[in-house]
Amino acid sequence: MFGMLGAMGEVFPEAKYQRCTVHFYRNVFSVTPRSKVKLVAKMLKAVHAQESKKAAREKARAVVEELRAMKRKEAAKKAEDGVEETLTYCEFPFEHWTGIRSNDVIERLNREIRRRTRVVGTFPDGNSALMLVCACLRHGAPAWI
Repeated sequence: MFGMLGAMGEVFPEAKYQRCTVHFYRNVFSVTPRSKVKLVAKMLKAVHAQESKKAAREKARAVVEELRAMKRKEAAKKAEDGVEETLTYCEFPFEHWTGIRSNDVIERLNREIRRRTRVVGTFPDGNSALMLVCACLRHGAPAWI
């Protein structure tokens, strides 16, 4: 594996990788006709609505077969190739699932950091920038992080 995922595996071999479900959906939608996007979205969301990883895998197989039956081979391929990366959250306690299966928390923190640093413009030194970013993380992050 190359890039960030490959490096992460080398540096943090025990780390779990969770692909954002929303980005996974968008990848599948990119090869889906506009008229079928709502139907495909419903099918993909059903995979992530399952109560266990085993059930989600079974539902994913059924969705892939249904996509093939609809003659959506590219969408079926993307779903089949990428779905396993989106199911890592199932290995954690149920109460954490909604918070860790998408990148929303990270993206929100990044927007907040960007918003705060733009106001300052130029920092006098690296330490003051670091202090502002740490303050954003401390006050902007959800309690479970």
